[in-house]
Amino acid sequence: MRLRDEMPELSGETAWFNGSVSREDLVGDKPTLIHFWSVSCGLCKEAMPKVNEFRDQYQDKLNVIAVHMPRSEKDLDLDQIKAVAEQHEITQPIFVDNEHKLTDAFENQYVPAYYVFDEEGKLRHFQAGGKGMKMLEKRVNRVLGEPK
Repeated sequence: MRLRDEMPELSGETAWFNGSVSREDLVGDKPTLIHFWSVSCGLCKEAMPKVNEFRDQYQDKLNVIAVHMPRSEKDLDLDQIKAVAEQHEITQPIFVDNEHKLTDAFENQYVPAYYVFDEEGKLRHFQAGGKGMKMLEKRVNRVLGEPK
């Protein structure tokens, strides 16, 4: 995806955990952070407390959606995904993308990966990897119109 591209439809899920949302639920309301992760990704697990912090700190101002993107056959087990999500306190909606339909729509190749959309559903920031959470926070704050 390129900056200013429209948020893809959130469709093609294998399952949703913690409730489901659609693109229509997100656009026009408030900015959205969509993060891709995988149960077999150590960097994802290390970054999860910061993602949870965003979710909690900005709960009234920012939508946070998780997308589980499997990296191997072992990552397809729904019970394992649910267990790891609970272990890492992922309480936001989780789109399970076992067939990579949403992953392909985002043209995403990485976990962890972070997509920040403004309230109109336009991509304002993309970042991949476990480092750079300060930069992500800066971009989220910019989209929210917050200082920092």
